[in-house]
Amino acid sequence: MRPSCVGNPVEQLNDEIARCRACPRLVAWREQVARERRRAFADETYWGRAVPSFGTDSGPILIVGLAPAAHGANRTGRMFTGDRSADVLMTAMHRAGLASQPDSTHRNDGLTLIGCRMTAAVHCAPPGNRPAPDERARCQRFLEREVTLVDPRVIVALGAIAWDGVLGTLAALGHPQRPKPRFGHGAEVRIGQRWLVGAYHPSQQNTFTGRLTPAMLDAVLVRAVARARAA
Repeated sequence: MRPSCVGNPVEQLNDEIARCRACPRLVAWREQVARERRRAFADETYWGRAVPSFGTDSGPILIVGLAPAAHGANRTGRMFTGDRSADVLMTAMHRAGLASQPDSTHRNDGLTLIGCRMTAAVHCAPPGNRPAPDERARCQRFLEREVTLVDPRVIVALGAIAWDGVLGTLAALGHPQRPKPRFGHGAEVRIGQRWLVGAYHPSQQNTFTGRLTPAMLDAVLVRAVARARAA
């Protein structure tokens, strides 16, 4: 264990995440991508491991994505860093007062998050951005510990897989929901003492087609900040 992890349970969790090899298919894929690399990043050393969470240790807002992008976080080693989704999300978070700058390009770019933390339903880059159900289930233990340690008042789920992952996590922590709340952009549900807020994922598929606009993402983040302040 790295010395910096001693005594800090959040950093201990991040260290465990980075060392995880529980899903053979995901381990093989993330390492293959790191070896072969995209031509634009041929001279870079890819992270090629499970990607830890990033942000404040105990903030009122937790943002949950799907999984690291193969040539984004799987390359840089930081959630939502180094790809188009990161550009869209971080610009919106900066406007909402949740990020110190609108850019997220590499781990040492000076970015800090303000009162929030970013994680994912799955911590390894999956082939085709589609983690299998058993892979999602194995990774849920990390999200359960993250929620317990960070204790957010508001959880923003980026996409349906993140939404389902959060619902499964909160059910495991003693707050099952029946009937299951439906995912949708701007959907909100109170679960115990927390709010779960849904947003379309800032993927190129959503942003290039206009399914998700900057104004739509701004509205969700502003709502999340308001919920956190009220709590």
